[in-house]
Amino acid sequence: MQRRPEQISPVESHLAYWLNYVSYRITHQLRRRTLRLGVTAAESVLLRKLHEHEEGAMPSRLARQLGLSRGHISRLAKRLEIKGLINRDKSLSDRRALILSLTGYGRVLVPRLAAVADQTDGRNFGGAGVGPLESIERVMKWIVYCGRFRFVPPGRCHIIREPRYGYADG
Repeated sequence: MQRRPEQISPVESHLAYWLNYVSYRITHQLRRRTLRLGVTAAESVLLRKLHEHEEGAMPSRLARQLGLSRGHISRLAKRLEIKGLINRDKSLSDRRALILSLTGYGRVLVPRLAAVADQTDGRNFGGAGVGPLESIERVMKWIVYCGRFRFVPPGRCHIIREPRYGYADG
């Protein structure tokens, strides 16, 4: 006797599918654009977060703020140091600790990386109204909070309605 196949829901009926679908495509756009500036999308995130710390920051602090492991931060930092974008120096107060700081070249690059991220957001979300954008942000932060992925960062998302710079690639 042959069993009847179970009814399964289509993959497109799952929100996780749509979150992944959208995330992959937007991240792919950002990755392509940051690579033109010589860094990966993950490296650009670390550079931008490090830019917020004038005196530099310890990798453990950056890991907490970004929701990444210290090992991941360490690997990113090593690559960025090789590229001449950050310095990894021993802490004066604790010789075992490292302090990461941007080099001059890193400081020059960060505004360009921010513009690329702003353009990518503007292109993908700029046509949505304020209400839908606030709903997306609220739901994403709720998922982070309820899933205990990490703390919910303070601040609000901002979407530039019309990119300030030309956007040539698709």
